[in-house]
Amino acid sequence: MRRLHVHVRVADLERSIGYYTTLFGEEPTVRKTDYAKWMLEDPKVNFAMSPTSGETGIDHLGFQVDSGDELGVIAERLRQADEPVEGQEQAQCCYALSDKAWSRDPQGVVWENFLSHGQIELKGADSAPAAVRACCGGAPESDARTCCA
Repeated sequence: MRRLHVHVRVADLERSIGYYTTLFGEEPTVRKTDYAKWMLEDPKVNFAMSPTSGETGIDHLGFQVDSGDELGVIAERLRQADEPVEGQEQAQCCYALSDKAWSRDPQGVVWENFLSHGQIELKGADSAPAAVRACCGGAPESDARTCCA
């Protein structure tokens, strides 16, 4: 089973948690001082957010899967789409330990497809590899949205 994953960068985490708690009709499944996540069942969405001092809005999309086989199928589809694909094993990111297949679409939207193996106590620093974050001839991540649009 796949679950859509959406990660949003927000300027005010507490205000955003209030908004999305009201919208979704439930409290976050995971709530930290620097992160919140809802594991919604209808629709099946893993909706996460982190505060930023930079650009706000959609950070990345993806699919959370239940097996390594499912992750392999998605990774192969991404390779067939002829866009960069980067794998990560045992990535420590957003309070979880996961295997990942990262990519970006032709507009520069980053896709994080992952299989989580469990939770971790401290927020991991792993993120999309530079080859996936960069676009338009190696523009830095902060320029990706504008140069790829």
